[in-house]
Amino acid sequence: MHDSNKLLEQAKRQLASSKNTPTAAGQTNSESAPDKNAVIDALNQMFAEFELVYHNQYNKAFSNPEKLSYAKKLWFSNLRHIQPDTIIAATHRAIRESEFLPTIKGILKYCEPDNRELGLPDSHSAYLEACRAPQPKAEYNWSHPAVYHAGRASDWFYLASTVEHSAYPVFRRHYDDICQRIKNGENLAMPSQKAIPETISKPLSQAEQRERMQKMRDELDI
Repeated sequence: MHDSNKLLEQAKRQLASSKNTPTAAGQTNSESAPDKNAVIDALNQMFAEFELVYHNQYNKAFSNPEKLSYAKKLWFSNLRHIQPDTIIAATHRAIRESEFLPTIKGILKYCEPDNRELGLPDSHSAYLEACRAPQPKAEYNWSHPAVYHAGRASDWFYLASTVEHSAYPVFRRHYDDICQRIKNGENLAMPSQKAIPETISKPLSQAEQRERMQKMRDELDI
């Protein structure tokens, strides 16, 4: 009971402090915010679905009506800037992918686009692509530039010479970091390729070689 009261007081303090939180970076007060009532409806639907899916965990986390009420207010203070349909989509994604009742931070992560929406292959497919791509790597037709950059960050020789159970975690760490940067808005591009020369040189004939050699001797006075 003591722990429950302590959590409740902590939620109250967080809720009170959130009222004075400045506008988040990248947002302005002039931007159109989601409809408050629509966000509340989305959160109520989220909590209802969580209760059905995470029944025991849900009842343990929100053991009484007062605690549930403060929890909903706390969640609203952190999710009120997100569109209702995005909240519902994040709810369904959490239900599909998480065995445990999500936290606010978890739902915020689920509100981000997933890799498939961004055209990013899963990490293991990306790893296999990086290992199998022929040289020169920069000229290969990659499924996404993120795969190339993760391979380069992991070191091509290391990927080619190291067994998968050791190399894959290294690649996955770089790949996940790059995927997150893309979700944050970074635009990754492939390195610029060298232009094909307009004229292709052909070998000199023996006579031309002798003439060029004689010219060099004359210039060097030998």
